[in-house]
Amino acid sequence: MTAVLHVTFGPSGAGKTSYAQTLAKRERAVIFNLDEWMARLFGPDMPEKIEYDWMVDRVGRCEAQIWSVAAGVIATGTSVILDIGLLRKADRDRVRQIAAAVELPLQFHYVDAPQEVRRARVSERNVIRGETFAIDVTPEMFDFVEGVWEAPTPEELEGAVIAPLER
Repeated sequence: MTAVLHVTFGPSGAGKTSYAQTLAKRERAVIFNLDEWMARLFGPDMPEKIEYDWMVDRVGRCEAQIWSVAAGVIATGTSVILDIGLLRKADRDRVRQIAAAVELPLQFHYVDAPQEVRRARVSERNVIRGETFAIDVTPEMFDFVEGVWEAPTPEELEGAVIAPLER
């Protein structure tokens, strides 16, 4: 069986992590969740007011380590799921280039929900701190991420698995 690189993407609060958990059970794959890595490695040091440069630097470090460990898992023949945000088209294109360079089968999974549903979901997750909670997402953080998010083009969605829209 050939290992597959599964990649979830979508806006904040869309349900990517819940989707990835279900997919991992079905595909017997290992999940790499950026929020969990960020919370574990940098959460205790996180400044009260998050600075963009501080966050970008640490996201880059986490992603580099995730790619390194994921490559080792894939080398064993085990599929992986990257749940690392990929908010911008350029980020998703970079993943495509990496997978193509090493001839790794790639499957994108697009997860979305209406903004009001996502905002409420994130707010509830901050309080409940259930299975998919990794880090508090303040309303300001949510708004910041909304400003960075680039919805996929129809061409980008060709061949992608589109998760059923949650309301």
